[in-house]
Amino acid sequence: MTENIRLAVLGLGRLGTIHAENLVNHINGVQLACVVDPLEGRAEQVAKELKIERWAKDPNEVFQDQTINGVIITTPTSTHAELVKLAAQNKKHIFVEKPITRTLDEASEVIRVIKENNVLCQVGFMRRFHPDFVEAKKRIEAGEIGKPLYFKGFTRDNPPDKYDISPSTQFLKNSGGIFLDLAIHDYDIARYLMGADVTSILAAGRIVMNPFMEEYNDVDQAITYMEFDSGATGDIESSRTSPYGFDIGCEVIGTEGAIQIPSIRKKETIILNASGKHEQSSIFPPSMNESYQLEIIDFVKSIRNNQRTSCNEVDGKAALELAVAATKSYKTGKLVTVD
Repeated sequence: MTENIRLAVLGLGRLGTIHAENLVNHINGVQLACVVDPLEGRAEQVAKELKIERWAKDPNEVFQDQTINGVIITTPTSTHAELVKLAAQNKKHIFVEKPITRTLDEASEVIRVIKENNVLCQVGFMRRFHPDFVEAKKRIEAGEIGKPLYFKGFTRDNPPDKYDISPSTQFLKNSGGIFLDLAIHDYDIARYLMGADVTSILAAGRIVMNPFMEEYNDVDQAITYMEFDSGATGDIESSRTSPYGFDIGCEVIGTEGAIQIPSIRKKETIILNASGKHEQSSIFPPSMNESYQLEIIDFVKSIRNNQRTSCNEVDGKAALELAVAATKSYKTGKLVTVD
């Protein structure tokens, strides 16, 4: 059992900063040993704000430090494959934000390297740790709705550049598209809650609000229809046009009932009157911050007990495969079979 867990955060954008802050202020039994970002002054700034002594621009400083047990990788997707392999080769346990890599070939390669070096890997699908989804999984496994027959899910993100939490136009340019960057969370939670793998996908999308996305061959509104190997089916709505802030939810319909998570925006109060007024909660729901903390707590627990992570590299590749299939289906207009 590893007692003194020392982690480093690689990449200090929005998510990297959240993880670093959580390690310092909200997670017990772990030390943030170093923060890393290639942008001039960024790592030093975060280190100063969080009152940690060590920062770096080069991740190799972390990989070469034998006292550091693991890394949290929140860098751009295009860098994931290289950084995951370097971490594994230097015997660092790995937490990597989704998607695990940019392509399926890269995912297969990093899985091979992870296995060869006998390190742990967790992929950042935080919905698996959100209390509402945890409870839904527990009740489905207990048989309370019978056999799952249909999955309905959605992710509604903020319009680009509208709020501080909104994705930037520059990010969207290199994100890999709405299926790879946004819908991939729903693909993972669908597999998780349904207890089944997807066998085919049909996806469609269009631009309804952000004309600039045509330049990136991307869309801001999309739908994915899925068929599972259990005989179940499902659909997923993906949007970058939500005017009221970030939101996710889902429903699983079974032979004996249904489980609904209509929204994670629990503090929103809707007044049904002629004027349609409503009191809006924060743009980014507080329960999502709790999910970020819980997934890192689970990662630390895996390192401490040397046990397989609950959302591992194989899960990461499975979700990536669905995102790649959905992107192909959208571009060709055809049903895509998933292996």
